[in-house]
Amino acid sequence: MKSCFLGYRCSLCSGTYAPDKVDYTCPKDGGNLDVVLDYAAIQRDVSPAGIATGSENSMWRYLPLLPVDDPGATGTPLRTVGGTPVFAPGGLAKSLGLRNLWIKDESRNPTASLKDRASAMVLARARETGAQVVITASSGNAGAALAGMAAALQHQAVVLAPKTAPAAKIAQQLIFGARVLLVDGTYDDAFDLAVQAAQEFGWYCRNTGYNPFTAEGKKTVALELWEWMRQASRMGSRQTGDLTSPLSIFVSVGDGNIISGIHKGFKDLQALGWLGEMPRIFGVQAEGSPAVANAFHAGTETISRVFARTLADSIAVDVPRDGVRALRACRETGGSYLLVSDDEILSAIAALGKAGIFAEPAGAASLAGLVKALRVGIVRGDDPMLVINTGSGLKDVPAAMRVAGEAVVIQPSLAAIRRVIR
Repeated sequence: MKSCFLGYRCSLCSGTYAPDKVDYTCPKDGGNLDVVLDYAAIQRDVSPAGIATGSENSMWRYLPLLPVDDPGATGTPLRTVGGTPVFAPGGLAKSLGLRNLWIKDESRNPTASLKDRASAMVLARARETGAQVVITASSGNAGAALAGMAAALQHQAVVLAPKTAPAAKIAQQLIFGARVLLVDGTYDDAFDLAVQAAQEFGWYCRNTGYNPFTAEGKKTVALELWEWMRQASRMGSRQTGDLTSPLSIFVSVGDGNIISGIHKGFKDLQALGWLGEMPRIFGVQAEGSPAVANAFHAGTETISRVFARTLADSIAVDVPRDGVRALRACRETGGSYLLVSDDEILSAIAALGKAGIFAEPAGAASLAGLVKALRVGIVRGDDPMLVINTGSGLKDVPAAMRVAGEAVVIQPSLAAIRRVIR
């Protein structure tokens, strides 16, 4: 077991547990568990300069800050998770009246979504504990990520997905060799069933917002952004834009685990003394799935069930399983929550496409949230902005076609081309 991994702390009651005493949530109140690291030991063993000299361009370059040992898997897709690019789409920034805008494109991960980070981390933990089978509930991306990472390690994976999940995501799961079971119900029904199955059959459960290692995988987004900001400050604004003000980060929110994981990463860095000012984090939810945003604006930490209805399937959640930490990610950083319509999400897909980035609806929701934040005045055009695209548009081609329309069919002649271009 990793020496810097001290155990867990409940996000609700602050109860602490040794690494071998609990696997998932707090046994007292069901609260999400934060992984506790030995910051003093990390400081003794590694430094920002040491990380900067690392040659590995993946999430595993941050192994000293992660609660698992090196998973090996050299030469497999699991070893290439993370290290995603940050783009500066000048035309899009200009059209929005922004001085500085960046897009971190998580569609460049092996199975084309940010969820690969969580699945890679969970599988590393599963191997350490000797678990033979890993199960997860998923609306699509988490299942594809688990299936792909499990295939890389020749590990057994079971995925429970609602039967309404996009066909492209189910195809990924099947082609990677996972046992896929389509549930005649919602994502939340699949979630509860996955927990029951794990208990019944002794499987290891990857469920997002339930297994504490999922947030540890997703926090590597924050670690990469921290290193990118350090490089930007050294290179100067002429090449990278103005980062003298706190960075505002926009991320789409479903069950809340991505945004809480990113927040955890920045908090770890601050605890180490490696991060100065905390970025502002803004959560974006679909109007048809607003559970966390509702609680945020009501000033409470009580998350009430909604009945999710949105084309952005990856963030369509009735009961966010990591809602409290998702709330705190914005409250504690001076951010906020935005609600966006499906039409606004479709417009954001088109806008990102013109910048050369193909985003699925959940990924484009973050940009739609930035547009909304500008419109209502909670951010300014001269603030440095970063949007996270969480997944590829190839995950949901029908949604993309609603924006793109149909291609024109012509006869094979120059005359036909002339008629069209006129």
